[in-house]
Amino acid sequence: MMTDQPNANPAQPGAVGADRLAPRPLERPAVDPAQTAVFGRPHGVEGAFDKLYTQPSNSNGGNGFGLAPPPPESLAEAFRRPPGAEDVLLQRPLEATGEPPEPEEPLWTDQRDPWRDPGSGAVLAGPAVTAEDSAEESGTRPGGALLSLPEVLFGRRVKPRALALLGVLALLVGAVGGLVSWWLADTGSSLTGSATISEAEAAKERPPGSLADIAKRVSPAVVALEVVKPGADAGEQGSGVVIDPQGYILTNEHVVSSASGDSSVKITAIFNDGTRTAAKLVGADQKTDLAVVKVAVTNPVVMQLGKSADLQAGDAVIAVGSPLALQNSITSGIVSALDRPVTAGGDNGAPPVTYEAIQTDAAINHGNSGGALVDATGALVGINSAIRSSSADGGSIGIGFAIPSDYAVKIARELIAHGKVVHADIGINAASVAGSTSMGAQVQNVVPNGPAAAAGIKEGDVITKVGDRLVRDSAELTVAVRNHDPGTVVPVQLARSGALLVVDVTLGSD
Repeated sequence: MMTDQPNANPAQPGAVGADRLAPRPLERPAVDPAQTAVFGRPHGVEGAFDKLYTQPSNSNGGNGFGLAPPPPESLAEAFRRPPGAEDVLLQRPLEATGEPPEPEEPLWTDQRDPWRDPGSGAVLAGPAVTAEDSAEESGTRPGGALLSLPEVLFGRRVKPRALALLGVLALLVGAVGGLVSWWLADTGSSLTGSATISEAEAAKERPPGSLADIAKRVSPAVVALEVVKPGADAGEQGSGVVIDPQGYILTNEHVVSSASGDSSVKITAIFNDGTRTAAKLVGADQKTDLAVVKVAVTNPVVMQLGKSADLQAGDAVIAVGSPLALQNSITSGIVSALDRPVTAGGDNGAPPVTYEAIQTDAAINHGNSGGALVDATGALVGINSAIRSSSADGGSIGIGFAIPSDYAVKIARELIAHGKVVHADIGINAASVAGSTSMGAQVQNVVPNGPAAAAGIKEGDVITKVGDRLVRDSAELTVAVRNHDPGTVVPVQLARSGALLVVDVTLGSD
């Protein structure tokens, strides 16, 4: 609300016109003297602080800038124009040279330093120092001083732990180098080296009845025999078969023939486990080539006896013995033939031996004599005794002969019981003949008062059959007669003057 006021005196200071109100009095709070001492104006300053920086006025009475003091005389002399060149420009004018100066490229045109381009965007780039710059710097860098070995070892320039580590590394490098050198030396050439050979992990199958199973069972019952004369460096060698728990061993007569008439001859039996023991001769029969010796052992392995009469051609057989002094050897084959008359021996003035044999292709060599011939069950069916050979050394050609076990065991029992054997005899000497229509044994002479003479057999007669056995040669005649016991009456068929006759002969003994 406006009120009328009297006009103020305009001459008075602070007077306000009639149309304006006077300002309201200011109320200022009291100021702490401590704050005033800290934040107040310094002594001698009454107005604002900007008055301290007011530029002095120029000579014309206006505000101006002050000039810097003149430079020192030494700087002025170093950087001023030379005397007489006050009006000469430092840069030659273009018209003085006649050629425009070549423009300089901007700093950012250097591709090696894109950071200098003010117009480049903010991107991720390589380091400010390139590989070339670092290579140049490293090439110009001076090398340090090299350490000598005494300084390293005795100058304590390198820590002992570092030296130990270096030694270990040197040993490792040497070991690796040695292994590589050894491998190269052991490799040799491209033709030699280590081979990766596969091996069967499964066990061998040896079912009952296999060759391995039979050999394992029968080998302990077959021994090697050594017969040595006193003072001799070597002697006879052969094989034998244990046929009785009391230590009786069946063998060939020609293996122990030197001990038959000389008690000083030493016989040694060697079992398959290497045990050696002395053997004594019980009895020998030269006509059948069989003998029995005995060893003093307890609980020996005894060969199981089989029946040779049950054999047939083609049956599998195994020969066990010590051929060529090679102990515990086995060979296998088949029965090639049965009832084969064989005449063997006759060496050193001894009479030949005739017997009925089993023929086999199982390899039989010198030293197999007296060994066992077993069938597929491991039972004894023959005693190996002779071979047929095409060489003077008597090597095996796959034709061997064995005495049938039925006959051999019969002779062995006689030898064990009596020390000798009595054979049946017909009382004639015969020779093999072959005619256009028949073959047989021709009577060469007749023993006076013998079995043949009593039956009326004469010289020149050809005997073709004894009992049920055909006779085709003199060997078969001998075998046929010995298959009977002494005192047996057997029918004998013979040919005389183109006619066949049958006479009964009572066999005698030898």
